[in-house]
Amino acid sequence: MNVQFYQRILAFTNARLWRLTHVDVLLLLALLILMSGGLFILYSASGQNVAMVERQVLRLGIGMVVCLALAQLPPKYMRRASPFLFVFLVGLLVCVLLFGVGAKGAQRWLALPGGLRFQPSEIMKIVMPMMVAWYFANRQLPPSLKEIITVLVIIAVPSLMVAKQPDLGTALLVGVSGIFALFLAGIGWLYILGAAAVAPIAGYSLWHVMHDYQKQRVLTFLNPESDPLGSGWNIIQSKTAIGSGGLHGKGFLEGTQAQLNFLPESHTDFIIAVLAEEFGMVGCALLMCAYLLVIARGLFIAAYAEDNYARLLAGSITLTFFVYMFVNIGMVSGILPVVGVPLPLVSYGGTSIITIMATFGILMSIQTHKRAR
Repeated sequence: MNVQFYQRILAFTNARLWRLTHVDVLLLLALLILMSGGLFILYSASGQNVAMVERQVLRLGIGMVVCLALAQLPPKYMRRASPFLFVFLVGLLVCVLLFGVGAKGAQRWLALPGGLRFQPSEIMKIVMPMMVAWYFANRQLPPSLKEIITVLVIIAVPSLMVAKQPDLGTALLVGVSGIFALFLAGIGWLYILGAAAVAPIAGYSLWHVMHDYQKQRVLTFLNPESDPLGSGWNIIQSKTAIGSGGLHGKGFLEGTQAQLNFLPESHTDFIIAVLAEEFGMVGCALLMCAYLLVIARGLFIAAYAEDNYARLLAGSITLTFFVYMFVNIGMVSGILPVVGVPLPLVSYGGTSIITIMATFGILMSIQTHKRAR
């Protein structure tokens, strides 16, 4: 019975329809599970705002179209386009710094006709690992010291430009996406230990160039009770919501922190606190299982990719997705400073959803365009 069931699942995932449309059905199913759960949570976190849920469905739909469209593009074309896309995006980041559109003290967007705005740093999250993977595609691995330094410069230039906007959260994700590709290229442990040794110096230097509000986030992380009605309010209310959920939670729509508006940004950055309060540790564990399915499939695709470019790109994309999840949960639970990173495919948003879905389209392309052997 179990053998027959397994054979049916295998036949379904290898069906001719999926091969013709270049869809990785296991990854697609994992994403659909995660997105469905996210919409369920969003309904409660938004105060039963049906219009907001509908807008989220629309954005997820657009993201799915982008995902499936990119899945049709063979990786060899992505590889050829990588350096040109990187140079183009760096040029757009320069334009943002020179005459970008500002909002709430940040200058992160370019104005488009019709009153629309475009944030180039979001696209750089995808293009950065593509560029590093392209650089190592035809080189001998593990990389030499000269090649490591070259890649670090490639990573640093756009990351610092994004941080200058200022957008520390996005700058972190841009840099991490490139660093993961470098790590997967086989960088030696000696270099890793050397980087760890200079990290305190780098952190000290970073502190002196951070904006005042960024420093305040770090200080609030270290001691949120120092300003419980001000900068520490968000994290205190979040931890209260998480702790009050217990094992099974208070029940759907029964969470007091979110429903009574004690928890700020409950539909965006702090949405997992709503889940923890209403469904407890069990609900959070189920969400983690959904994320684990997506990450496991991504790492499988990376492990069995057919060349260095595909392997490094798939691995860095998957690990960056993990960082999205880890940073958001870490800041909501108080083990990391608040940096404004949404919970992927669950938090309410637009650009970030489309960007993340685009990366999964790349993963599907890598998996389904492998040459027959």
